[in-house]
Amino acid sequence: MSRPPRATGRDLAGPLRAGVGLAVAAALAWIAPQQANARPNRAEQQIAQQMLSHINVLASDDFAGREPGTDGEGKTLRYIGQQLFQMGMVSGTNDPGHPWFAPVTLVAREPAASVAQFARRGRPVAVGDDDVLMLTSGRRSLVQKAPLYFVGRGGSVPPRAELAGRVAVMLDADTPAARAAAATGDVPRDRQSSTRQNALLAGGALAVITVLDGDRTLASVAGRRKRSGYALASQALGGDLEGFITRVGMARLLAGGPVSLDQLEAEADRPDFVPRVLDLSASLEATTRETTIRTHNLIGKIPGRHPEAGAVLLLAHWDHFGICGAPPAEHLVCNGAVDNASGVAAMLEIARRLARPAVPYDRDIYILATTAEELGLLGAEAFAEKPPIPLSNIVAALNVDSVAIAPADTPLGIVGKGMTPLDAAIAAVARQQKRKLSESTAPNQYIRRQDGWALINHDVPAVMVTSAYGNIALLETFFDTDYHRPQDVVKPGIELGGAAQDVLFHVALIQYFADMRRYVRPGG
Repeated sequence: MSRPPRATGRDLAGPLRAGVGLAVAAALAWIAPQQANARPNRAEQQIAQQMLSHINVLASDDFAGREPGTDGEGKTLRYIGQQLFQMGMVSGTNDPGHPWFAPVTLVAREPAASVAQFARRGRPVAVGDDDVLMLTSGRRSLVQKAPLYFVGRGGSVPPRAELAGRVAVMLDADTPAARAAAATGDVPRDRQSSTRQNALLAGGALAVITVLDGDRTLASVAGRRKRSGYALASQALGGDLEGFITRVGMARLLAGGPVSLDQLEAEADRPDFVPRVLDLSASLEATTRETTIRTHNLIGKIPGRHPEAGAVLLLAHWDHFGICGAPPAEHLVCNGAVDNASGVAAMLEIARRLARPAVPYDRDIYILATTAEELGLLGAEAFAEKPPIPLSNIVAALNVDSVAIAPADTPLGIVGKGMTPLDAAIAAVARQQKRKLSESTAPNQYIRRQDGWALINHDVPAVMVTSAYGNIALLETFFDTDYHRPQDVVKPGIELGGAAQDVLFHVALIQYFADMRRYVRPGG
């Protein structure tokens, strides 16, 4: 679905800082401040027009899909930075050395080499290269002449004394319960397998080899796992060694030995199953290629009168996949109009209506445009690892993502409902604003797929409140069609009705959270 970002050693922060101070009055002349006496529908229409203008710029081919570490990033951040600067905001990095733009260094890791050699009593047993795939989370992992230890389906982890010095061999999670969980989307098959592998590695195994004895194929695993993986450069390199072997390949390994694969499968399904050492040893190796990508979060701030009372955080990810198509396709750019030019547009219009208040807010309000959300919420994770203020000071974090989905008057869904202390406040503002809240918890199934999840993992109360998740059927239609594809472009009639109403709701919600008298954080 995407290709790795082009590695770059350029530091874009210098030119970005220069761009923030440029005069952009002409570019913003068409934006009029919201009139206090404007009818609500007129205000919403104005917001929709303003959002559409942002989306047209951010999702244009000139921005080349907003890929981290490219010229598209520079153009994107200059545009967002100029908008916030012209609103009268100040840098929110709280770092004089890096005003506005907080550096984030990523490492892209792509599987490079896979070697698997097997022997029985010192004699090589041949298995085709097309039957085995070895992978590592580090630069290089190596195991030499280690005995194979069959652990069944890996549902329970043997004692460390039994796993130590051995390569665990497990059958794929091809059980009725596993298939049912995968079919409902609760726990995908690859995640089930990964969970078992990780448990065995943590339990002391030198490596884990999964026998693909179900409906998964080596080609499907390779297609998924051979794509580049990304991590923050600050994250320690792992050295885990995991492998996959086809059923045919495993049967060939066992041929001529005391037990067949059919027998091992039967043993694994018995209630009294006991792991066993196989009469085989393995020498395994996997390596990865690494490239460095230098990218940035952008942080602005509306200073409050009492920053010691905490801060409110509004965030949206600016990045997308860049050039993601291949000839002979005519359109090669993943423009990301809905995901997430629309979220950035909403964030900017929320910020515009919050900026320059007649009376300063009590709490600081931070505006965060994150990088590398599409690569694994890495920009949000980088923010959490090196925040401009202690994370405990953030009283509420509101994420905005892919809002150009639902028409006006769609109820608001909450991603993170019931998971933070923010629900009561959201409900209170919804009543004041006469907005209907969906009672469904269905949006929570997407909690791990958006930046708020990275913040929740650091104990920051983060939610996504949006009409886009108030109608799950419309959202899933987007996921099934344009999502993460070159088709996500600005189309005639792009739906901004619900998004415009969401902007007004977020203005009221953030004003509520920024008021010390109206919102008292739990614990004082």
